[in-house]
Amino acid sequence: MALTRRGILVGAAVGGGLVVAYSLMPRRYALPLEPATGETAYNAWIKIARDGVVSVAVPQCEMGQGITTLIPQIVATELGADWRQIAVEPAAISPAYANPVIAAHWAPVRSGLFSGLGDDPDGMLARRFAEGHALMVTADGTSLAAYEAPAREAAAAVRSMLAQAAAERWGVGWEECEARDGFIVHGKQRLRFADLAVEAASFDPPDPPVLRPEPARERPRPSGTGLTTTFPRLDAPSKVDGSFAFAGDVRLPGLVYAAIAHGPIGDSTLLEFDEQAARGITGLAGVVKAERWLAAVASDWWAADRALQAMRPRWRVEAGADSGIISAALDAALRRGEGERLVEEGDPDAVIGRPATLVSRYEVAPALHATLETSTATARFADGRLELWLASQAPEQVRQAVAGAMDIPPRDVVIYPLAAGGSFDRRLEHEVGIEAASIARSVGRPVQLIYSRQQEVLRGWPRAPAAAVLAARLVPGGQIAAWRTRIAVPATNRESAARLFDRATPLEALVASAGAADTLATEGALPPYAIPHMAVDRVAVNLALPTARLRGNAHGYTAFFTESFVDELARHARREPLSYRIEMLGTDVRLAACLTAVARLGQWDGGLEQSGQGLACHRMDDIAAPGTGGGRIAVIATARRDERGVRVDKLAAVADIGRIVNLDIARQQIEGGLIFGLGLAMGAAGTYDRGVPMTTRLAGMGLPYLADSPEILVDFIDSAAPPFDPGELGTVVVAPATANALFSATGVRFRNLPLLSEDV
Repeated sequence: MALTRRGILVGAAVGGGLVVAYSLMPRRYALPLEPATGETAYNAWIKIARDGVVSVAVPQCEMGQGITTLIPQIVATELGADWRQIAVEPAAISPAYANPVIAAHWAPVRSGLFSGLGDDPDGMLARRFAEGHALMVTADGTSLAAYEAPAREAAAAVRSMLAQAAAERWGVGWEECEARDGFIVHGKQRLRFADLAVEAASFDPPDPPVLRPEPARERPRPSGTGLTTTFPRLDAPSKVDGSFAFAGDVRLPGLVYAAIAHGPIGDSTLLEFDEQAARGITGLAGVVKAERWLAAVASDWWAADRALQAMRPRWRVEAGADSGIISAALDAALRRGEGERLVEEGDPDAVIGRPATLVSRYEVAPALHATLETSTATARFADGRLELWLASQAPEQVRQAVAGAMDIPPRDVVIYPLAAGGSFDRRLEHEVGIEAASIARSVGRPVQLIYSRQQEVLRGWPRAPAAAVLAARLVPGGQIAAWRTRIAVPATNRESAARLFDRATPLEALVASAGAADTLATEGALPPYAIPHMAVDRVAVNLALPTARLRGNAHGYTAFFTESFVDELARHARREPLSYRIEMLGTDVRLAACLTAVARLGQWDGGLEQSGQGLACHRMDDIAAPGTGGGRIAVIATARRDERGVRVDKLAAVADIGRIVNLDIARQQIEGGLIFGLGLAMGAAGTYDRGVPMTTRLAGMGLPYLADSPEILVDFIDSAAPPFDPGELGTVVVAPATANALFSATGVRFRNLPLLSEDV
């Protein structure tokens, strides 16, 4: 077995056994994929049943991104299976599915021994950390980087075992046999996988497994040409007919429902509530109080929520989050804070000089996740054993957190992973699991806890607010000689890591991260252009508002800063924005190709005055192998402003995401990202007054309605680069493209997000 970054798995088992995960030395774990009656499990990834159905384990949370199709597609392609006989099974929590890519990427913001091991996903220590913590985190677009190779190796091993079983029957060399469409074939002879499944388990796969010459791949097609796909989404039919199960669909005997109220954001404690006021509500089964929350339990959620409202809980609040204070703190940090220089090329400070050619200030408000499904968990506690049904992007970390909160061994906590109805990194938090477990133990019955939309906004920590000052020096001709970005932003990733790995409370995490370094908080801030002198500085700022990760993360604001400022520089130099960018790209031919292609797709007119067209592009590096791949995208937005506000009529996007595994899903991810990014550009922002969110309904968040959604065109560049997850690319470029389009249409430069928050 080759020892690679992603190398994991070996072995076969019928009704039990072990798998081997590799780090510095092989380590054995119980087989996590248990076969049912009539099934044969070969390794941590694949089972084959007597009826020929191939079940594939998926160790990532399905959040709409299509991972429960992508990993099975990789397996089916390598195995030679019939796509019509592929089934999906959520993977059990196991070190066999460790994600060393995310472990390495997050190492700089974790505390403790492994905090300095962040730049080597191939390293032994990153893998040992991932395996030791059963790190199956779904985040940062690492699913393909972490799991494509082991899934292929697993499928190749099973294919060879099936071929060996068939070859023994036919008396031929197994290397002469071929696997295709669910059959092992040799000349005119063919046997179904199902007919070979049991005996194949007795054979040993070659070490290392022999992979097919080509991995799973689909070639790009121009936008609008054909909708058929060889590998349609496996979750689509059940989502269409309503049978797909989300967290709120769990039903257990004797189940009751809980509604919960939390105190305002800050140091809030429960002072009093009127329990007698809820006694007359039909179906009320109990009231559970904690230091920082109050829950009502009833036969249905609506009764529980009415009871909660009737009790009118009161809170003592200290240091409540306030938008005015947040904005002032960001401004003070920018003006007077001591910055940490994270990146420096050349001598930007000397070249920029005083005054710079152009200096601009930008600011982004806290951005909300606005998931369709609010936080939901179902808990059953009996005989010292807890069962928990919920959607989680970090299931083992939920298990450890709940076990610690309940003071029971982690082995007595069973997590049943469910798909999320949207997450955008919201399901990295585990608070709802702890609360559901506590309520279930208190009332002695299975409980389903569902957050109201108000509570979801209150406890769904937003993406960190940030402010930035960008300065540049232009030379005659308009070229950028020097560039400096100074960003004030809290250490949001250290804060998130403290909650996730150290089980810190939100207040404890704020204290632990105060003033801390956070290199991930400025990801994407270094421009993709070949500028001789560049620098990125981060200024730490401490806020009373807990913050969290959100789709696109730092790229969501750094792309806005950079691409808005580039557009300002182009206008200042009286240069056409497209050619201005291409001229500066240097050796990044992939991004240049995206810009050239989007100009054709979006019918770029040069961004002329009052044309309403705006351009933006962005590059995201491959965190699994920096410098070797990554994703590129360019977008043209056509926007206008009328009596109803800002209207975006059209978005044209061209992306290079390397080798495309599933074209249909890639297009969905870019399209969905564009709409999500449009929501962030126009609204989805949190404002706070003494710890209370001012917007608590989806209708008030400025999200795009279907009738207002723009025409969307998406094309891809055919690329040989490693595959890159497209889910965040579209999200981060919409805001600058729209801001640039509005400048073209109105002559007004919007430098704040949401774009209408600085109305003129």
